[in-house]
Amino acid sequence: MSETYTAIITGGNKGIGADLAQRMLGEGYHVISVARRPPDFTHDRLSSVEADLLDPQAVKEAASEIAANHDVSHLIHNAGLIWPNLVEEAKPEDITGLAQLHLGSALTLLQAVLPAMKARRFGRVMFNASRAALGAPTRTAYSASKAGMIGMARTWALELAKHQITVNVVAPGPILTDNFWGIVPKGSDAESTLATRIPVGRLGTVEDVTNAFMFFSDPRNGFVTGQTLYVCGGASVGTLQI
Repeated sequence: MSETYTAIITGGNKGIGADLAQRMLGEGYHVISVARRPPDFTHDRLSSVEADLLDPQAVKEAASEIAANHDVSHLIHNAGLIWPNLVEEAKPEDITGLAQLHLGSALTLLQAVLPAMKARRFGRVMFNASRAALGAPTRTAYSASKAGMIGMARTWALELAKHQITVNVVAPGPILTDNFWGIVPKGSDAESTLATRIPVGRLGTVEDVTNAFMFFSDPRNGFVTGQTLYVCGGASVGTLQI
């Protein structure tokens, strides 16, 4: 890249976030992972800020530290938790907790880096949502907060377009990650059966999701904003129960 770009990736230490971090590093980006633990890989353009995104004060401190030391051009809010339960067992605290993780922490981080993006007249803001935003059993709090990402992203897209800052959402379907295997045992019959119910006939990989984020990240794609891209093998077209 002829210009230097710096990306925050929440949850950049594992799964989709780690794959995206390594892809962006390979493309010449500076990357800052924000997570409870540092990545298990190193690079001279990789930084790590340890913070629990469920803790508003910890996020505020991390955001201030990053903004003071980095000119951030890309914010990818990838970190997430599922907390599955049936509606009878769901609690209001599930909703407030995941709202802080999936929505509140993104707001705090954006507010910290937004002045630099506006001054630069360039920015890329992205969310990792979920096909579950359309509804899924046992996902009361998760679906609510992931759907909230889509609404918040559309609002930010409208507000920030005049500053040449785009805001988009990637919404994966079943992806082979630790979060997925926390619900569906790895290598189980349930996993293989689910794959047959995906229209394309397989489960997704982290690379599938990273490809979508790299598209939205590209400085050449400034005419795409406020959009949600479902990376789900066609599962968002019909009904799919995990």
